[in-house]
Amino acid sequence: MASNREIEIKFRVSDLRALTRKLPKIGFGVVTRRTHEMNTLYDLPGQVLRGRQQLLRLRQYGSEWTLTHKAKKKTGRHSSREELETRVDDGKKMDAILRALGYAPSFRYEKFRAEWTDGKGHVVVDQTPIGNFCEIEGKPRWIDATAKKLGVTPADYITKNYATLFSEWKQESKNPAQEMTFNAVPTLRGTS
Repeated sequence: MASNREIEIKFRVSDLRALTRKLPKIGFGVVTRRTHEMNTLYDLPGQVLRGRQQLLRLRQYGSEWTLTHKAKKKTGRHSSREELETRVDDGKKMDAILRALGYAPSFRYEKFRAEWTDGKGHVVVDQTPIGNFCEIEGKPRWIDATAKKLGVTPADYITKNYATLFSEWKQESKNPAQEMTFNAVPTLRGTS
């Protein structure tokens, strides 16, 4: 199993239509149209992985399932971390295996995601219960060049993961939701 380094930034999106109109103009083509995605993070009792700043995620994207481990993040201008990922044939069985090994779901988050590429890196557009975000993933210089073409400055870069963004949103909004799902956070419902 090969290890990959994930290098990315996020930024908030105020106008999804304007962003999706701009992407083809700067050389991006659609890889995956708007698709529902459900993510479940797992941890051991005592939040062992969280304490190590690691992540174990089972993701359902449309009809596909993926199991991902992410190592401790290095944050500078971009977020960077080692990532191991593999497809899973049966997500429900993978969940049962993880539970049998002592892991339990610790956080769930969902979104609608569209994926784009220019052949050098990826741009994903996420509609989440706490707002719309875009992720730019690739080599650092390419990320910065792509962000600039989209009118995004380094001051707009977000290097936090969705669990952290949700925690901050909860504090700001005083919302009691325990997971970042459209049922738990009914205000946005994943439309637009």
